[in-house]
Amino acid sequence: MRGSDEIGADEGCGQWAVGGSKGQTHLGVSGLLPKRVQASPARSLPRKSCFSTYFRQAALVESGTVQAREYESDRVQEKVRLKIPIGIRDASISPTHDPSSIMADTSRRDVRNHVLFEVATEVANRVGGIYSVLKSKAQVTTAEYGSRYTLLGPLNRNSAAVEVEEIVPKDQALVATIKSMNDRGIKTLYGRWLIDGAPRVLLFDTGTGYYKLDEWKGDLWSTAGIPSPPDDHETNEAIVFGYLIAWFLGEYAYHEKERAIIAQFHEWLAGVALPLCRKRKIDVTTIFTTHATLLGRYLCAGSVDFYNNLQYFDVDAEAGKRGIYHRYCIERGAAHSCDVFTTVSHITAYESEHLLKRKPDGVLPNGLNVKKFSATHEFQNLHQVNKEKITDFIRGHFYGHNDFDPEKTLYFFTAGRYEYRNKGVDMFIESLARLNHRMKSAGTDMTVVAFIIMPAQTTSLAVEALKGQAVIKSLKDIIGHIERNVSKKLFDKSLSWHEGQDPPDEKDLLSAQDKIMLRRRLFAMKRHTLPPIVTHNMINDSEDPVLNQLRRCQLFNHPSDRVKVVFHPEFLSSGNPVLPIDYDDFVRGTHMGIFSSYYEPWGYTPAECTVMGVPSITTNLSGFGCYMEELIENASDYGIYIVDRRMKAIDESVNQLSEYMFDFTQKSKRQRINQRNRTERLSDLLDWKRMGMEYVKARQLALRRAYPDSFADDGEGEPGFFDGTEGLKISRPLSAPGSPRERSGMMTPGDFASLQEGREGLSTEDYIAWKLPEE
Repeated sequence: MRGSDEIGADEGCGQWAVGGSKGQTHLGVSGLLPKRVQASPARSLPRKSCFSTYFRQAALVESGTVQAREYESDRVQEKVRLKIPIGIRDASISPTHDPSSIMADTSRRDVRNHVLFEVATEVANRVGGIYSVLKSKAQVTTAEYGSRYTLLGPLNRNSAAVEVEEIVPKDQALVATIKSMNDRGIKTLYGRWLIDGAPRVLLFDTGTGYYKLDEWKGDLWSTAGIPSPPDDHETNEAIVFGYLIAWFLGEYAYHEKERAIIAQFHEWLAGVALPLCRKRKIDVTTIFTTHATLLGRYLCAGSVDFYNNLQYFDVDAEAGKRGIYHRYCIERGAAHSCDVFTTVSHITAYESEHLLKRKPDGVLPNGLNVKKFSATHEFQNLHQVNKEKITDFIRGHFYGHNDFDPEKTLYFFTAGRYEYRNKGVDMFIESLARLNHRMKSAGTDMTVVAFIIMPAQTTSLAVEALKGQAVIKSLKDIIGHIERNVSKKLFDKSLSWHEGQDPPDEKDLLSAQDKIMLRRRLFAMKRHTLPPIVTHNMINDSEDPVLNQLRRCQLFNHPSDRVKVVFHPEFLSSGNPVLPIDYDDFVRGTHMGIFSSYYEPWGYTPAECTVMGVPSITTNLSGFGCYMEELIENASDYGIYIVDRRMKAIDESVNQLSEYMFDFTQKSKRQRINQRNRTERLSDLLDWKRMGMEYVKARQLALRRAYPDSFADDGEGEPGFFDGTEGLKISRPLSAPGSPRERSGMMTPGDFASLQEGREGLSTEDYIAWKLPEE
């Protein structure tokens, strides 16, 4: 049975006085808030909690303390049942059941054969990065759990129609739960997500629960003191979804009495159910994973020294000034209501400790599904093929000013959400301006084309961008036509050649009509304007921060510039008429990715570059950068360049970034090939087969805290997460091509297949993580 934790009903977030789960004590939020919002001592039974009122009356009836004539059991249960919110009344309790029947005897729960539910708003519904996490992780999780693993999310019919195949559930407890909810008007879709691993998903149509929105808002306020404005659609959706999840878990826990149940929640949008599960004492053990903090993202977007002032922020005031106080309350409540609180990196753990007022129990880094090529030259060939596609675009975009050699041109790029400061676009553009100046001063014949791939508000493709591709296509078509004519004439002339005659020359092969057609196409390539810096027509381009900084730095694609810029404010797609290439192929065709982020809890973009063998630049304020910096000696030798944005001034960081880029332009083609080989060898460090071990530890920790009696005799303590203290790193390359080696092991160079086994033999952690440097 769950601990007797209660949540007060005082104002705002300050009312959270959540105790620990079984086997440990957590400091509640109320003890960490400023005094002006401190909660009064938590009452054993909140005045406004229908659930607690019901249990109090039921307990009194059962104990005989109250006379039967005063509280006839049936009347009391029916009266209180009508007051209990729908998620409680319909999901977990019926008047014919004993009040404590929703909580099975925990000693009978099977923790070895437990059930796992993963809750997120991006299940089969691509919105942001969590979709990539769930999709890429599904294969290893399904391999571990099989049919015991189910993803829970809101139903988006448009995406579900192409991503989910409906099937009939076989788990009898799940069948009964779905039927119960369907009978009460909640529509659901159970099926197989059509991705690697084919995990089971259960999607809830939140629209069918909106008729209870006002009642649930009131219950959320009375239960947890969390406010909810009427005009915030995203919060309304989170509340409805959260209550549906709590309803589902309560119902499922009632029907499934044998196996332990783990529910892992991703991000605040899925976090409303956590305080409800704690308040209702639903017999599930919970994990909350935050991939970024709401307040942290907002604060970093402003001009504040975020990381050096984390401990000084008045979190309630800052959230209120930005109009996100209610969302912040949901996120903070979720962090304090779960059994195990985790983040995706140590830099985010440090942030969460100060903003959410709870130190995370562990770090769960994001991984990728790594598919290795059988031979090294295969991914090098892919680079060449996709590079040629990008070069075709460059020829059209810079028509009339193609005065640079494609063989001496490097393609750099940055990509992500349009968060101008958080993603480090301001620093990237400033570094490009300094790189341009340095390359011109050095007199180098190399050229850098820098792409900025970030979706923004546009009206249409720019006419000049379309014209460039049309002009080049016309030239290519006419040259193809002339080539076929010349080939035919050359063949015919060769057949009729006799000894003593001169072989055919160009005068015999190129007709006057061909020359005229070619001359017309060449005149069409004249251009009296500079190539555009953006491929689309922007909405309010005079106010766009990226364009304004490009103008301020005077990066106008002038012929004398050694750094050219292309801003593509739209996601890449093979159906794009200007740059017809998918994102993954585009990344493979580039030479370097630059992600100088100021706020990046993890950083999938540089990780994807690493898996594809593309060198990248990141920062020590990103989770990925900190992870690789701690794991690898001289990470730059492996194509992972890390800019110091924490301990250096901004001007020093910009100079460091431009220095990295300039040094890369000085490498020979052979050196770049060798570095790509070394970068690609690091991909196993990011594989879910390796990263997934931390998820296993988090689930074991949750089970131990919820059901300590089940682990009393195993002689082991709580599983430890990595903390970066072991001191083992992959050493620097020993040769020019460079192969990673384990410092303390005798490994075959480049043989990452034995890396994990080698560490297990040394009884060390699977990998080492980052620890924030001492102030």
